[in-house]
Amino acid sequence: MALVPYVDNYVPVLSKLHNSSAEFHFANHHVTLTQNWNKLGVAAVVWDAAVVLCMYLELGKVDLKGKVAIELGAGTGLVGIVAALLGARVTITDREPALEFLAANVKANIPSEQEATAQVSELTWGECLEHYQAGGFDIVLGADIVYLEDTFVSLLQTLEHLCSANTVILLSCKIRYERDTKFLDMLRQKFMVEEVHYESQRDIHIYKAVKIPSQRDL
Repeated sequence: MALVPYVDNYVPVLSKLHNSSAEFHFANHHVTLTQNWNKLGVAAVVWDAAVVLCMYLELGKVDLKGKVAIELGAGTGLVGIVAALLGARVTITDREPALEFLAANVKANIPSEQEATAQVSELTWGECLEHYQAGGFDIVLGADIVYLEDTFVSLLQTLEHLCSANTVILLSCKIRYERDTKFLDMLRQKFMVEEVHYESQRDIHIYKAVKIPSQRDL
């Protein structure tokens, strides 16, 4: 679940996150998302990393039309919704407690004629990965999912399972702590990683990663 540790000095920044909804305009659509801090905490609000990743997707530097994508730790579902509106077929995932909330946001923002392009599914990193086709995705999306060191091994395991040699991972991150860079170091052991975008106003980095070819792939 897309959680970020709550720290007291974030209070001014977080005040807008207590609003019951958040509105955006992406992919020529008005997107209105329900937020529910009281019920699901920081998993049910829109974080800057998600907004910046959606802005990056709109730039068109990654071809989404007809591509099979998956969003990890989706929270409100903003990134997956925008990817679907831009032409991808997206599986939007999070842990079970967030699914009802997530599904409601997806249903409210995907036009009926496109509803088949976005499905909500449970995924806890490192668990029951056999439910997802190994290497079955063209694009893997994640916004603000690098935050708890205890999840790093299972997140990396999940990425390895979902990715083929041709899969593109896009991770949008706010580097809050030194431990966040530790995950990037772990990722570099299995993937070629490069920073492709930095949004200075929000201090958000977007990293692109692709699997390091194995001897079998060469």
